[in-house]
Amino acid sequence: MAIFAKDQNERTDGRPAIVGEAALSLVGAGMRIIGDIESTGVIKIEGTVEGCIRGARQVLLGRQGEITGDVHARDVVIGGRVEGNVFASERVEVQGTSSVQGDIHTKSIVVLEGARINGTVKMDDSASDDRSGENGESLPAVAVMR
Repeated sequence: MAIFAKDQNERTDGRPAIVGEAALSLVGAGMRIIGDIESTGVIKIEGTVEGCIRGARQVLLGRQGEITGDVHARDVVIGGRVEGNVFASERVEVQGTSSVQGDIHTKSIVVLEGARINGTVKMDDSASDDRSGENGESLPAVAVMR
């Protein structure tokens, strides 16, 4: 009898469990966070973050947004300014309004015309695609979209 069955979405302490994807976290315009952020969901930043971001599924940095610190996420879309390294396990998109002062490590990258990257781009692809230069150094692989 389903009426008396325990709800599958209820934790042992009586509070509902979070099921599915994590919620969106928003750092609004005019907001400033000093310290590291850890999340498994989506983080949208329109304000300023002074610290590292770790574990996010996706980081969306708006045109007016700023991050001073490293970013570790699955996907990163940069529209504002980053001073730090970006580590994306899947994909990075660097929009035309953005500026990155640091290295980018990812499997896939899209760089739109007007974007500025002052650092190296390293692409880690588990396939046999070799991206080494003459002396064995890693060559940047960048796609420029117009």
